[in-house]
Amino acid sequence: MKRLILTGWLIPDFIKADFADLAVDLPFRFVWGPLPPEHELEAYVGARTGGVDPSPHWTDFASRWNQRNEGDGSLSLADVCLNYESVELWFDTRPNAQLQLVWLLNHFGAHPKVAAKLKLRLVDCKMVEIEPGTLAKWQPPLVDVTEAEFAVARAVWHAYRATTPERCLDLLGQDLSALPLLKPALLDLLAELPSRLTGLGATEMRMLELIARGYSLTNALFHLEQLRQTRIFSEWEYGYLLDGLAHGPRPAVEGLDDELRILSRDDLNSRLLAYRRSELSLTEFGKEIVAHREDFSRHNPIDRWWGGTHLTNDNLWRWNLALTKS
Repeated sequence: MKRLILTGWLIPDFIKADFADLAVDLPFRFVWGPLPPEHELEAYVGARTGGVDPSPHWTDFASRWNQRNEGDGSLSLADVCLNYESVELWFDTRPNAQLQLVWLLNHFGAHPKVAAKLKLRLVDCKMVEIEPGTLAKWQPPLVDVTEAEFAVARAVWHAYRATTPERCLDLLGQDLSALPLLKPALLDLLAELPSRLTGLGATEMRMLELIARGYSLTNALFHLEQLRQTRIFSEWEYGYLLDGLAHGPRPAVEGLDDELRILSRDDLNSRLLAYRRSELSLTEFGKEIVAHREDFSRHNPIDRWWGGTHLTNDNLWRWNLALTKS
């Protein structure tokens, strides 16, 4: 049976000939920065047109594509799916992967012939932790994608793209069980909204708490997930959050290498070295935040994105098991 796999993490087993005829990785980060514009998302899944187009295209992220399907690089992803007997969706527990899944289901919901081929793997772990060579022995439950899955995906994707988080909060009271890994991811995402007490999201607060307990090096903050207990962001995104905590008008953290103030975000090697040189501690203000006696947002600019919501000091949606705007 010809099998196509769509996934948020292209592990080595997926590119073996006896596992899938074709595997496609999705590159989008929906948990950081402004959401990609609709035209960029459509360009990714659509037919590739002539001329120079800087937008990513699905063929750029397809394993074994050039070797086995040369000449078809202009096809849309939906058209290619029609050539396969089965199209499996492998998206794990990470919030970004779940957002990739709902975006993809929202797209394929408008393509009935493709929708009829879709199968969903319930991957109940992080795929990055799957050992090479073990995937064929561990087959997660496989379920059909029905109108129930499409309906949940449409609701979540449209809510997450909205200009306020209110619709996402409303979803918590609805039945999302058709996509059983989704609600925990949605709760984790909501926890990254600024807290009503401190003005910081869960990851920022956890970094301050760890620094307060003596974790002065960035390795623990960025990589020790069981210690950090948050799972939204990548290593570089943790670094950008730390930059904000240390380099504002009233910093909560001191000891972060000053070179990070001027280094381009594209200069990854230099930034990595600067993070490794840093030895962190809390300022007195940071200690007051950890004690819930100060609010970071009252003294520092806020300028980041949560889905389609642009969080600023004048548009600060807060979360504390309930949603408020200040």
